[in-house]
Amino acid sequence: MILRKVLSVLMMAACSIATLQAHGVEEFVAGMMERYPKARLLDIYKSCFQDYMGAEHLVSDKESARRYLVQELATADELMAWYYEPCGIEGRYVRVSVRAVRDGKIGAEQLLDAFVRSASAAQGPSVEQWSNRWHEILAVVEAMKLELPHYDEDKEFIQQVLSMGKYAISHSPDYREAYSPHYRIVKREIFEQDLLPLIMREALPCCD
Repeated sequence: MILRKVLSVLMMAACSIATLQAHGVEEFVAGMMERYPKARLLDIYKSCFQDYMGAEHLVSDKESARRYLVQELATADELMAWYYEPCGIEGRYVRVSVRAVRDGKIGAEQLLDAFVRSASAAQGPSVEQWSNRWHEILAVVEAMKLELPHYDEDKEFIQQVLSMGKYAISHSPDYREAYSPHYRIVKREIFEQDLLPLIMREALPCCD
């Protein structure tokens, strides 16, 4: 009898956790689609893996990262209206727009340093762990019946990437054309300590 009660409590706890996790996924996806109605499954996936896996895969060496940032600042015409927004469901990482540099809120070296330090600090889970988490997220997305464009194609592409032991992908062409994403991924703790105080020196647009 006691064992049955214990098992019952554990099952109820597991169900409660699953419900909370599903709610978090639904809330994130609904908010993302409200802000970015042109987004596809690829873009939902990208934001989630950025938050879960970190930015380590983006940095080969600091000099290459610096050259790419300088080039992007010189050539990017359209930029998103915000200076930063959280990634994914838990917001462990933050997307910091190069607009913050373009508008003089932070320096290019400050953004570069925060980005590289975030990548160096990244100790993300394995691709297998991420794949399991993604399929949990995907189940919730499918239950939402969003009718995303190219859904089956994007779902298959993501699965092919994961099956090769990889996880990183680019934004969808639709998203890039509509929103011109130019940002760097920064660990939340580093962002809040080193960049946010500079950005918040004046009233600024942001997405949180």
